[in-house]
Amino acid sequence: MKAIGFSGYSGAGKTTLVERLIPVLRRRGRRVSVVKHAHHKFDVDRPGKDTYRHREAGAFEVVVASDKRLALMREFEQPTQLSVHDLIAELDARIDWVFVEGFRHADLPKIEVWRAAQDGEPARTAHYIDDRFIVGIATDDATRLPAPTPLPVFDLNDAEALARWLIDSGDRFEYNQHHA
Repeated sequence: MKAIGFSGYSGAGKTTLVERLIPVLRRRGRRVSVVKHAHHKFDVDRPGKDTYRHREAGAFEVVVASDKRLALMREFEQPTQLSVHDLIAELDARIDWVFVEGFRHADLPKIEVWRAAQDGEPARTAHYIDDRFIVGIATDDATRLPAPTPLPVFDLNDAEALARWLIDSGDRFEYNQHHA
């Protein structure tokens, strides 16, 4: 499995870029999984459903599956901070790529999604300047990057070009299962 992160400020376009990359890689026969960091309480279940009722009754884990999908919900007794590596370990080993969204400080290769200033706002600091794990930049305006870089720079709207580069450079993104 290969792993690449997508980091950047909220609203920069990480989700949209990942959303555009997935079908490009799928058309090339690659299986893609996504690990997403949530900053706040979230729920994928709905009150009244059997799985919700099982969790409310105190089940540590609830797995629900059909012939089309599987979902695992795990309740932590105490607040728990899982690393990106913990989450990748939960994925099916048969995938080709895992895209990691968020986890800006993770120790895995990342594409920084950076936008130039809009509506008169000052441009935000770029992380590629001091994050050695950033291996490329996807931006809406390469001419306005805050500092020169030897890293590859991609048009934020050109998922095809970024996908080609990921596939061509794939060996460098091989994920070491024993990393964590």
